[in-house]
Amino acid sequence: MALQQAELIPIYQHLHQIPELGLEEHETQAYLLQLISQMPQDFLTVKKVAAVPTALLVKVSGHKHDYRIGYRTDIDGLPVTEATDLPFASKHPGKMHACGHDIHMTVALGILSYFAENQPETDMIFLFQPAEENASGGKRLYESGALDDWMPDEIFAFHDNPDLPAGAIGCRLGTLFAGTCEIHAHLTGKSGHAAFPHNANDMVVAGSALVQQLQTIVSRNVDPIQSGVVTLGHFTAGTIGNVIAGEAQIDGTIRALTQEMNAHIQRRVRTITEGIALAYDCNIDLTLHQGGYYPVENNDAITADFIDYMQAKDDVNFIETQPAMTGEDFGYLIQQIPGTMFWLGVDSPYSLHSEHMVPDTSAIMAGVNAMNGFLTHRNELQK
Repeated sequence: MALQQAELIPIYQHLHQIPELGLEEHETQAYLLQLISQMPQDFLTVKKVAAVPTALLVKVSGHKHDYRIGYRTDIDGLPVTEATDLPFASKHPGKMHACGHDIHMTVALGILSYFAENQPETDMIFLFQPAEENASGGKRLYESGALDDWMPDEIFAFHDNPDLPAGAIGCRLGTLFAGTCEIHAHLTGKSGHAAFPHNANDMVVAGSALVQQLQTIVSRNVDPIQSGVVTLGHFTAGTIGNVIAGEAQIDGTIRALTQEMNAHIQRRVRTITEGIALAYDCNIDLTLHQGGYYPVENNDAITADFIDYMQAKDDVNFIETQPAMTGEDFGYLIQQIPGTMFWLGVDSPYSLHSEHMVPDTSAIMAGVNAMNGFLTHRNELQK
């Protein structure tokens, strides 16, 4: 029998105890393989990926092989020290599934177990993807070539949402999540004695000017009808109050709902940085790193079908949501493969990435049931 609530909750609790950072998810992968090996094997083929060693691909062979439906879950945790006091809290110091990927994996296993027992019409490809949080795991997996023989024709994924009721399905046409880009700027001038500023080149002053100027991009270079974010969350310089700092480090992020806007903001960051370097006669080593964190732009036709299906189901609490400035490397995959990403409500008073985040686990079976039904529906369309 496919995995039910009584089996899925202990699975979730075990996954919650063993969070691992991106590309280090060896214990997680071993546990996933153990669970998958216990499912009926008549239709299953498991593939590891040499180029992305902690990734795992599972094919469920359908009645016909000329169409493939993909389902992706991320598997990594965060460098967060858990403070939930749960009896099944993280056993790995300084690491936690604070973003809910333990929920994601558990739902994916529930869906996989259903189709392992109920052969689908088409092939189905399950992607257990590492390194969503920090290393563009989706892009790595796609570019590894591991999907070339198993390339989905459409793909689905979700992210848990603590602000929605437990088990609710949230989605929208168009962009669901923003694309992101990391900003890293290292400023180099000349250190010196505080009493002789004319003999030094102060990177506290230059860095402060850079921060101030970058904060004008959204207010003065972005169409008010559109949206964007530039946040600089890290600024370090100097060692003591009477020494002029010769170096500074500034780190931040860009968020935008379209790739065009993200690229526009990146161009402005570069131009302003070049200007500050000239104005303050210093060197600024600027790195803008987007990796695979493109906007999650849902496919119109597939997402309209998803919304229609969920709205028509009496046992599904569907909520139309607004775009979010959170980032997700599923944005890269959905640029390559048409599909839909959605929210699964987990009703927590604490936000994603919080050390206190505790999801309502009643959402797990609700998510499994909703997606078993919808993915069966998508299979039937291929008859």
